[in-house]
Amino acid sequence: MSLLTIRNLSVRYPGAATQAVRDASFTLEAGGSLGIVGESGSGKSSIAGAILNFLGADTRIDGQILFEGTDLVPMPARQRRPILGRRIGSVFQDPFTALNPALRIGAQIAEPMIRHLRMPKPEAAARAVALLHDMGMQRPAEVAQAFPHQLSGGMKQRALIAAALACDPPLLILDEPTTALDVTVEAQILQLLARLREQKRIALLFISHNLGIVRKLCDNVAVMYASQLVELGDARRVLDRPLHPYSKGLLASRPPLEAASRGSRLPSIPGQMPQYPAPEQGCVFLARCAFADPASGCATPQSLATAEDGHAVRCWQANRLGPWPRLREMLSHGPTFTAGDALLNITDLRKSYAGGRSWQLGWKRGPVLRRRAAQVPAVNGISLSVSPGEVLGLVGESGCGKSTTGRLALRLTEPSGGSVEFDGADLALMAPATLQAFRRQAQIVFQNVGSSLNPRLSVGEALERPLALFDLVPAEQRRARVEELLEMVRLPRDYRTRYPHQLSGGERQRVAIARALATEPRFVVCDEPVSALDVSVQAAIVNLLADLRDRFGLAYLFISHDLAVVAQLSDRIAVMYRGTICETGPAAEVLRPPWHPYTRMLLDAVAEEIDPAVEPPAPQAAHGSGGCVFAARCPHHLGAICDREAPPLKPMGGGLSIACHLDLPPVAPVRNSTSPDAVTVR
Repeated sequence: MSLLTIRNLSVRYPGAATQAVRDASFTLEAGGSLGIVGESGSGKSSIAGAILNFLGADTRIDGQILFEGTDLVPMPARQRRPILGRRIGSVFQDPFTALNPALRIGAQIAEPMIRHLRMPKPEAAARAVALLHDMGMQRPAEVAQAFPHQLSGGMKQRALIAAALACDPPLLILDEPTTALDVTVEAQILQLLARLREQKRIALLFISHNLGIVRKLCDNVAVMYASQLVELGDARRVLDRPLHPYSKGLLASRPPLEAASRGSRLPSIPGQMPQYPAPEQGCVFLARCAFADPASGCATPQSLATAEDGHAVRCWQANRLGPWPRLREMLSHGPTFTAGDALLNITDLRKSYAGGRSWQLGWKRGPVLRRRAAQVPAVNGISLSVSPGEVLGLVGESGCGKSTTGRLALRLTEPSGGSVEFDGADLALMAPATLQAFRRQAQIVFQNVGSSLNPRLSVGEALERPLALFDLVPAEQRRARVEELLEMVRLPRDYRTRYPHQLSGGERQRVAIARALATEPRFVVCDEPVSALDVSVQAAIVNLLADLRDRFGLAYLFISHDLAVVAQLSDRIAVMYRGTICETGPAAEVLRPPWHPYTRMLLDAVAEEIDPAVEPPAPQAAHGSGGCVFAARCPHHLGAICDREAPPLKPMGGGLSIACHLDLPPVAPVRNSTSPDAVTVR
């Protein structure tokens, strides 16, 4: 008997013109893994919500959801709740809203064990610390005592995964679980999930837009488009040799891990998913299909039919289609960036936050002991510059200081030391009127779009706010400008009347990008701007950012853990670790040897295979002050010199600088990205 069987599942939300999920069917065996991929709004999360009973009482759910032989659809919420808490674990896309801000992390992880397993509180607390350790957390006991706002986005996501695993459920539903994770932690989490499958036969229903992760982790994959399953089968077979045109388009849209030409676009699927799909009138992908041929039956309704190798596809032409057209479309404007006077200049920037408390000997009419808040450096003396029209990519693990650097660059956070200059003016010395003018010229796209959009404002109202604040557009013209901004980020014009809770994660991300562009800025901090987007929309947004950069001379500080996206868009890349810059240079140079050992670790984490037999690496303790910050994790540790002396950034030639005591060879001329040994990711 299958652990989970979905039969003819359909979901319709209150007031919706069409179904969010239409006649979906699949099975998941104990210990198996099924990945569901597709664009934002295609219905992936609605399937998870139907299983978990999170869609609201007024949502109509038809069909069957058989879990361990029991149909969950007709089951009252009170009867279903113990099953969902004990037998089905879940991890949601947005850790910022999934965690209770008023409870400590350890208490939230321990809660399901106390409630469902009747575990004593001390034992549950100890188990919570052990689970955080398994998630790769440094100082897990301290993290367990922290509140959610004290953790980075990636650390929050790992805490959610720990809570979902607390009761050892046989089924784990993961909705974009690695969106906020950097590549090294992502690799560790995937390895852990693979081991759990092998050792405890935990089944995974894995919803993601990351096709590479699904290929590594999942046995089977279901491709969704506009509420329908369009392809279903073995993950390697589907993702290596897809049959449906939509699957072909998704795979063609993935960026390669190599520095791309500034004059070319990523391939993407044209148009956008229909808002009100009508499968009964023909193929829902017809308007965007590169192989559309109404004479071949595309205009007639189609069913999911078994094709070659036993996998199913919803396309009349499936067995006679070639690859998706991969011609690289040229940008409408040529590159405008030339190195010169910096638009943004960061010098010896520092930021520390209060951490634990320590005792200090003082004197007040005699010796006394005083408690002082220990200072934890988030940014520790970095220097960077961004020229007009330049894109500087900032990469590194979660918690290394990337987002803090972005906020310091916009004076959203006050620095502890150093300076930030914009167009020659020191931000710390700006008068209020000057600072207001700076706010128009410098914008940010936050990582957490769930909490950066006001839930009480419609999309149109949110986009009108900056237009009114800076008096950019007359009142009677603002609606037209809002609709133009929505079209720029590939959203329908009538989305201006929707509210954030009515949008998918990817759609909210696009609204946030549109809001940042509303003031026509000169400089934008992009803090994980495409992390929630599927590969096709991601390609379109990266193309849009590149086009705006070249058309208007926009400069970006592009913060991301996705090395392939950074490589596609960036002119230069800076690699950050524990508040310091360990490598910086042109994108083509950073992505090829000689690498800093940490850069090499990041690139190695984009692996093709997962070996569940290998134990996940234990979290490394933070290295003491005075030496190389990476010394405790470095596989090339040289001894005392690494422990005692912090290496300076040494020029390697070709514009590349590396902070390392290793005797690395000078940089050779840049390889052509089409050469056989070019760095790529499958």
